[in-house]
Parts: sequence; structure tokens; C-alpha cells
Amino acid sequence: MRVLIVNTSENTGGAAVAANRLLEALNKNGVKAKMLVRDKMTDQLTVCPLPQTWKLQWHFLWERLVIWLHLHFRRANLFAVDIANSGTDITRLPEFQEADVVHLHWVNQGMLSLKNIRKIMDQKPVVWTMHDLWPATAICHYARGCNRFHEQCCKCPLLPGASSHDLSNMVWRRKQLMLSGQQPTFVCCSQWLADEARKSALLEGQKVVSIPNCIDTHQYRPMDKRMAKATMKLPVNRRVILFVSQKVTDPRKGMDYFIDAIHQLVEANPQMKENTAIAILGGHAEDVAPKLEIPVWPLGYVNDPEDIVQVYNAADVFVLPSLEDNLPNTLMEAMACGVPCVGFKVGGIPEMIDHKVNGYVAYHRQVDGLACGIRYVLEESDYDELSRQCVQKVQRCWSQQSVAQRYVEVYEEAVKRGVHHQA
Repeated sequence: MRVLIVNTSENTGGAAVAANRLLEALNKNGVKAKMLVRDKMTDQLTVCPLPQTWKLQWHFLWERLVIWLHLHFRRANLFAVDIANSGTDITRLPEFQEADVVHLHWVNQGMLSLKNIRKIMDQKPVVWTMHDLWPATAICHYARGCNRFHEQCCKCPLLPGASSHDLSNMVWRRKQLMLSGQQPTFVCCSQWLADEARKSALLEGQKVVSIPNCIDTHQYRPMDKRMAKATMKLPVNRRVILFVSQKVTDPRKGMDYFIDAIHQLVEANPQMKENTAIAILGGHAEDVAPKLEIPVWPLGYVNDPEDIVQVYNAADVFVLPSLEDNLPNTLMEAMACGVPCVGFKVGGIPEMIDHKVNGYVAYHRQVDGLACGIRYVLEESDYDELSRQCVQKVQRCWSQQSVAQRYVEVYEEAVKRGVHHQA
């Protein structure tokens, strides 16, 4: 079995991380897998770049320009939507020709156009892992409470005006044409996302299954906490609350709720200023540090995998107050390192955190619940048992071997369906 994984970036973003981990898992479990990317950043032999021409940048710029025009020259939501009107034809590449299955992941921002995807489906069995809702909607990655995709996208709240024939409706009809007569298998990383995908009129009659991302438990593992704090230059005599996001000011990641929860905790327990610290991993940490009432250690971007493992191990609790999320890699990474987690009951998060078993699940957007969860993990729980349950959950549900085997079954079925479809 030869599988070609296709993703825009090699290692930037959650989808790239997940795709890379699956690539490694498949190759460890008897599948000959390669990954095709637009943005190659390492010398990894199993990762192949698109042919480097001026067209790569043009595809990205042309898509943004068209979106910008439909936004009436406003920057708001410029990167919240994708229309896949321009991209690279990969069907002539040797990596495509030799593949038995093409496995699409996150292919936006000028990587593939809808016409490119249709051409791929015409020639090869396709499995498409959904890291967000975009394959099931017209243009958005997260619906933000909108349910128009249940019937037909139009009057998109991310676009100015309220037209029935706006950009979202145009792209919706193009996606319908792309999928007409095709039988790809859509894989969702969480049961929540699978349930949402099945509500989409666009995917009516399509096969949708749920398979989680995987993680290398030999790399992400529990270590000595005091030593990890010292290694990352964090205070060894303080409890460390960790917040992680590629861009911590992204409203979807819930930093405002985190700030309010910390305020509540400090108001009730002033001693936290002396015995607790906050570590923030990701960009723009300096922008939010002054708003937090506990000393903050901004770590910025950390690229070395072993340093990232050390950061998780230095934490006593990991807080992810996302307002909308699928199956966050960061939660999986923290739990693999034995760090109890706190998050809202939204998306795939309650599938990962078992309430008061390996962490704490607060009701959506409830600051009180978030504060209670942090207090529970740090002060009220059997911390060692929470930590042990975290590691057990990861090993049971997200190991490389178990996830790879589930994908092999999907690939084999996709090939059979492809042969039957061609016949």
C-alpha cells in the first residue's frame, strides 16, 4: 500500500503536526507513505515539495485578492475563509502517479483548487482528513454558531451584506460540482466534528468516519517536573499554569476567559501571586502578560521537539479555554506528558478530557468553571492519579499503532470502492 499525504505545510499548524505524526506512524506500521507539501522546511526524505515556481506564490495571492474584493477591501476575515479558486495540479507528479491512495489533509491557501481536487478524485481513491469544517462548508473553517451549511451556504456572516448569491454560495455550488459522482472518505479527528460533518448538505450520502490523531508516546512522555522547570528556566518552587497557542491573542483560543479566570483565582487566593506562575508558549505572549495578575514567563515560539516536551513537563496544569476546537494536538501532548488539563465543553475537548478523571471540563464560556477547574487540579484533586490517568488515556486511544491500523482499514476500503466505482 502506497499512500500520498497532501498538506499545505510540512510542520506549521496543527494539521501539519497531525499529518507528520500520521506519516511516521504509517511508515512504522508497514505502509509506504510520503507527504507532498507546498512549504517544505526540513530535509526529511519522506516529505516532498511541490515544484518551486513563481506560480506557488501567485495561487496564494490570487485567492487572497479575490476574497479581499468580496470583503469590500477590508482585512477583517481575510484569513478566516478559503475559496480554493487557484492551486497546483499534482496529478502529473511521480509521487501522485505511484500512490494507491491520495490522503488530503489541510490543503488551503493556494495549495489545491477545487478543480485540482476533482481531478485527483477522478484518478485515485481519496481519503480526506478534516481538521476543521471547511470541507463540509462553503468557505469557513469554523461555523461560529452558523448552521447554514446544514442546507446551503449563503448570506455568510463572515462577508459584508446578506446576499443569497454571495461568495459563499458560489463556492458552495462549486464544491457540489467537485463532489458530484465522487466517493471520497471523509475522516474527522473527533466525534464532534464527524457529527457536524454529517449535518452538512454538501456531504449528504458521503462516507464520514471518526479517527483521532496520533502521538509518539516515546517522545511525549512524563519527566521529572522540577528538572523540566529548571531546564526551561521556569521557577522550580512555583506551580506552573501553562497556556499554549500558535497565536495566543487569537480570540478562538479564549485568552480573555483565561485572564478572567486567573483574576477570580487571585482575588480568592492572593497567595497565588507568590506560589504560582504562568508560562505562555506561542506568539504575542508579551501582549497579554500585563493583563495577568500572576507572574508570566513568555516562552515565545519553541521549535525543538525535546524543548516542547520539557515545557509540558514543567507545567502542573495545562489550560486550553478554546471557544471552538476539533481535537487539539496541544491537549494530547500535555496529557502524554502526564499533565492534567482544563478546558471548555466544546468541540472534541470533552472527548479528550474525562471530567475529574484526567482533568476538568467546564461549561462553555463559563469563567467560574474554568477557575474551578484550575483550582481543582492544583489543590483539590489526587494529582498523581490525574496524571496517571492522562498517560493511560493517551496510550489507549492515540498511540501510533492503533491509529495507523484504523487508517489502513480506511485505505483498503477506499481502494475497493474505487475499483468498484471504476467498474
